[in-house]
Amino acid sequence: MSEFFHDLPDGLYQWVEQTAGGSITRLERHIARREAWVVDITAPDGAVTEGFLRLDRNPIAGSATSLHKEARICESLSKTTIPVPQLLAWSDVHCAALLSRDGGRSDIDKLEDQQRQRAIMEDFITVIARLHRLDVDKLRLGDVLGPKPQTAAELALGDLDLQLRNFKRFLSNYTDPLLTYGVQWLRRHIPTDVPHMALVQGDTGPVNFMFQQDKVSVVVDWEWGHWGDPMEDLGNICVREFWNPSGGLDGLFKLYEQESGLPYQRFSAQYYRIQQNVRGMIPIHAVCANPPEQESLAWYLCYRYVTDRSTCEGIADAMGIAIERPTMPTNNTAPDLLASAAIGSLRRDVLTRTDNAFAKSRAGDAVRLIECMDRQQRFGPALASIETEEIGELMGHVYADLNSAQTALVSAIEAEQLNDEKLLQYLARKTYRDEWLFAPAVALYPERQWSSLD
Repeated sequence: MSEFFHDLPDGLYQWVEQTAGGSITRLERHIARREAWVVDITAPDGAVTEGFLRLDRNPIAGSATSLHKEARICESLSKTTIPVPQLLAWSDVHCAALLSRDGGRSDIDKLEDQQRQRAIMEDFITVIARLHRLDVDKLRLGDVLGPKPQTAAELALGDLDLQLRNFKRFLSNYTDPLLTYGVQWLRRHIPTDVPHMALVQGDTGPVNFMFQQDKVSVVVDWEWGHWGDPMEDLGNICVREFWNPSGGLDGLFKLYEQESGLPYQRFSAQYYRIQQNVRGMIPIHAVCANPPEQESLAWYLCYRYVTDRSTCEGIADAMGIAIERPTMPTNNTAPDLLASAAIGSLRRDVLTRTDNAFAKSRAGDAVRLIECMDRQQRFGPALASIETEEIGELMGHVYADLNSAQTALVSAIEAEQLNDEKLLQYLARKTYRDEWLFAPAVALYPERQWSSLD
């Protein structure tokens, strides 16, 4: 059989066939932020291996996230009671993992049956409770997870500090007031009461597990896995449920406490939902500044501006600070003629004429990017003026332009010269305005809100 159309690295297609002992009979690009492929390999006797091919085209040595780490964690956990994809093969040459493909669904947020949704979430919580009770020494993951943290600060900040080191070159020429404040806030509010250390998934929650009937069939996406405070995974669940609303969190963390035997600590859960946001902001901001060809910038813009806003809301909630959504600027200027023509052509001539799901998704993303470009042209100057003025009021100084104002603000944040309440209230207003400006991209995940905590 001839090869399917693809842009896989040279030799990877053949590696999959040789490794699985058959011919590829299905190959489809999976629609997701990270590159993955749905692949079926049919053996000479007709047996079909249903696989999920993950690859990292540009692996970063020492990265906080690693496909190789994910593959090793799945390999280790497959020997426990934690349901994970089976590692069928790993390629050092291609930095690729061939994993088993589960026949279940991941879209728990799309279920209309609320009782079933709740039953699945409760089962998932029991899986996480079992994960956190595993003997970490028996997992033999030191080769990919490194030494175990020895202090509360190492548990809370280990992955964040690793991100900061890995993105040091990018951050040396990039400043962002909220990112600077978020890192500082995390260092000032480290949870000190950590009664237990566990293997944590690091990005766990709705849509990062598959389900069949009312049970979790596999937990997926382990690239953030590391040694950590179990409360980190509860914070992660908050974040995942924020993005993929699944009936709320009421009672789930009390159930976790009951099933795991570990104490639920509310502030720690609040802390770690902020921690996941901040550590995730670093690579997301990097991609937005330097988008790779294989990634969809529209999705990253959505992640960036929704995450920025939710980070401010999360810090405000943890500190008991009131924040308000500002009035947005008005502009009666008509949309750009060229932008309107390009959007119309994509919608009329491309989106309606292709049945390829991946191509449809990318064409829709192109429409969103054009709409964002148009909004930046129409509203950007007014927003820059507002930001410059508000930073001036916060700092007690008049600035000639936004760049000089933001540079001064970052310096003041680093020196801890500003009142938390006033600073956070300004940062929140800025994130609300940014989210509004990039509304076409944000529409990928509209109206996301934190669920209440036990």
